[in-house]
Amino acid sequence: MTGERARAHVQAFNAAVADGAWARFSERFTPDAVMRFPQLPVPEAVGPRAIAALYHRQPPTDTMTATAVRSDGEQDEVDFAWSAGGTGTMVLVWAGERLQALDVRFD
Repeated sequence: MTGERARAHVQAFNAAVADGAWARFSERFTPDAVMRFPQLPVPEAVGPRAIAALYHRQPPTDTMTATAVRSDGEQDEVDFAWSAGGTGTMVLVWAGERLQALDVRFD
């Protein structure tokens, strides 16, 4: 089940890249969710509105493919590859079917 949630998250991200519907994408997050990009000079976003605003300010143009998913209860670690090249890892912490936390790191 948990690996399926991570793959669905990647699909939802790719759909938002294609259509720019970041507000709809951010509905996947809990009201107090935190999204971080620890390696980048990007402020931490707390809550769906802040997450959507961050994506609106700096919208990604590349889609991603999950290359591996490791699940441990309510946490998934997802290795991914960008469509334009490059790789990274996401750590997703779930509260049921919604994201409580998302950390994105780039290789």
